[in-house]
Amino acid sequence: MLPFQLASRVSVTTAAVAAAAGLALAGVGASAESLAGLQAASHELTRVTEGVYAFRWNAHNALIVVAPEGVVVVDPISEPAARQIAVQIRDIAPGATLRAIVYSHDHADHASGAAALREALASDAPVLAQEAAAPKIRERADPALPPPDITYADRLTLASTERSVELHFLGKSHSDNMSVVLVPEARVAFAVDFIANDRVGYQELPDYHFPDFFETLPRVLDLEFDTIVFGHGPPGDRATVTGQIAYYSDLERAVEQAVEDGLSEDQAAARVELPQYAGWGQYEAWFPGNVRAIHRWVSNR
Repeated sequence: MLPFQLASRVSVTTAAVAAAAGLALAGVGASAESLAGLQAASHELTRVTEGVYAFRWNAHNALIVVAPEGVVVVDPISEPAARQIAVQIRDIAPGATLRAIVYSHDHADHASGAAALREALASDAPVLAQEAAAPKIRERADPALPPPDITYADRLTLASTERSVELHFLGKSHSDNMSVVLVPEARVAFAVDFIANDRVGYQELPDYHFPDFFETLPRVLDLEFDTIVFGHGPPGDRATVTGQIAYYSDLERAVEQAVEDGLSEDQAAARVELPQYAGWGQYEAWFPGNVRAIHRWVSNR
């Protein structure tokens, strides 16, 4: 039996790397930073449940999954962050091998650091990502962000006797290559940037794809999880996702009304309010930008 199994539409660019890591894969449809930054950064490791940890580096979160087959890291974040992740892995799983590194999406503020993580753990573990991430990463030619060795189209599973790791492409959202990660045995999910815990979207919703985003967001609830860790901020649960769906639905309706009333983008940004979300994170700073982004889309569709 092969040390890894690939189903249709799972791409392996360096099969020898995967084989060396002993991966069992099942698919369906299938900047350099200084060591001074390592010392100055705020970081912490939080146990989510048995074998599943959230690692915070300043305002960014990574996911670490420990299983008998090895450790899977989702989003190394940056080179200094990756070195600290290696320290944490040696602490919580002494002697464990690095099985795989997963990019949630191609953006460098989450995906950088894979080379540093491999070096720190003396590993040649493969990097996994959704297939649309690969050409974008290759084009940048950033040594801190090596391109993925293995890509997938719709779903990929790292099988395990205790804690499997599933990668799901639910559709375009923030980027066209976002992987939502599920650890089914632990009922833990990991979703980055396009969703957060009681927080509005980032500024003017950069690299958001509409209308796909409104279709992708509810699909998160199709996954079987109880706890969901986000790329930024504290974790949440299924109700947190429901709240995000409601926010963006209310935002769309409010901006549609503003456009119907003849308000320009500037006027809408100044006048549209959703007071029921005023207590959410970054509402004062980012909500007007959310309005601007939706106004442009509504006006042009």
